[in-house]
Amino acid sequence: MIGILSLTIFSPLIGVAAILLLRLGGSPARQPMIDQAAKWIALVTTLATLALSVLLVAKFDPNIAGFQFVEDVNWFTGIHYRMGVDGISVLFVLLTAFLLPLCIIASWTSIKERVVEYLVAFLILEVLVIGVFCALDLIVFYLFFEGQLVPMFLIIGVWGGKNRVYAAYKFFLYTLLGSVLMLAAILAMAGIAGTTSIPELLTYHFDPKLQILLWLAFFASFAVKMPMWPVHTWLPDAHVEAPTAGSVILAGILLKMGGYGFLRFSLPMFPSASHYFTPLVFALSVIAVVYTSLVAFRQTDIKKLIAYSSVAHMGFVTMGIFSGNAQGEQGAIYQMLSHGVISGALFLCVGVVYDRMHTREIAFYGGLTNRMPWYAAVFMLFTMGNVGLPGTSGFVGEILTMTGAYHVSTWTAIVAATGVILSATYALTLYRRVMFGEITNSQLATITDLSVRELVIFSPLIVGTLVLGLQPNLVLDLTAASVDHLVAAYNAVGG
Repeated sequence: MIGILSLTIFSPLIGVAAILLLRLGGSPARQPMIDQAAKWIALVTTLATLALSVLLVAKFDPNIAGFQFVEDVNWFTGIHYRMGVDGISVLFVLLTAFLLPLCIIASWTSIKERVVEYLVAFLILEVLVIGVFCALDLIVFYLFFEGQLVPMFLIIGVWGGKNRVYAAYKFFLYTLLGSVLMLAAILAMAGIAGTTSIPELLTYHFDPKLQILLWLAFFASFAVKMPMWPVHTWLPDAHVEAPTAGSVILAGILLKMGGYGFLRFSLPMFPSASHYFTPLVFALSVIAVVYTSLVAFRQTDIKKLIAYSSVAHMGFVTMGIFSGNAQGEQGAIYQMLSHGVISGALFLCVGVVYDRMHTREIAFYGGLTNRMPWYAAVFMLFTMGNVGLPGTSGFVGEILTMTGAYHVSTWTAIVAATGVILSATYALTLYRRVMFGEITNSQLATITDLSVRELVIFSPLIVGTLVLGLQPNLVLDLTAASVDHLVAAYNAVGG
């Protein structure tokens, strides 16, 4: 009997099989019909996965701190196929399943070449990403964690922009290099502890000196994935060259793997080392918040500006995680979920005008409010969410992470707070330059407002941004037990 977790993880493969069978049975002359049918199969498959993930969250018991829906099958030579979710991971499964159907709809008209391969890459990527958040075995986690590099590499490298090959290789090599060190640490942990079971390793006490080496090895992988300053340089290139849906997944989900890794491995498994390196992480976090905000202000490409904004927001996440208290951890999780919704929506907003005008240069635009009032309203909401306006989801995560950091390091919180001001500066400047004033570019005279398809894409993102902003307990109640357990264990040993 397949459990609900495995069904949620692997259900996209049903869509992959159906699309490939469709492809095998068709001739080149029928390719447009095959592409259209493949789009519908991919959409239905991702919606089914979303339904399963909603059911998973509905059945989740928020009062239990441990793992739920656990599946454990002996695989080979002591390695088990172990799956399970707790309060820290279950909502990331929902976030992944929530964004994928929107990516499929967003690609409906913009992707015209090799459509079948594009959809298959996205469905396989969904399997691997959900697997990362559910894996309870180190080897299984590593396979999923590394496996998602391949479809993302193809999405950027095949369907990206002019410099897509360079950006794809940079993304792949940066993330792979850090992960090689993590693999060495995983093998060392398995040899020392005699198990690859994550629940068992969470209770294993590694020698404090060894913890430092293991922590650094994991940090090398997760810091690149976040990405933290100064190993963030692959992200702007990847975002600029990736297709719109690729940017949504990259910012909305893949960056969260680094933060999830810190919460799942670094803090609970290496508490002494995490406590030792907290000042370093705080320093890197505030540099990321301030420096990348200043860099974002000077960008001329809308997509690159939002990419640097993501690095700044991930600075708040790492600051909250390593604060080692409940407010910081809750804030970090909330910030990651909020950023997944808002940054995904912002990249979709960029995709709307790019599909019409085929440029992302800020100087090209101006006065769009006159021609696209609905678009201007939608872009304004997500811009306000991105700068942390109260009432939007962005506010809750930022205020909690700064509160958590303030209890540990007053100066860290104060410097990070300047990042909120800087984010408002670059985001509102972008909005003013693109939306207000008179239309001076004659090419914009015929630009059209949001279509019905685009309104369908933005509607759930608008609802998510406002609901998370006004009802934060929907998330905080689910994560509380697991976060409290993590904080208690961390402070008992490392703090």
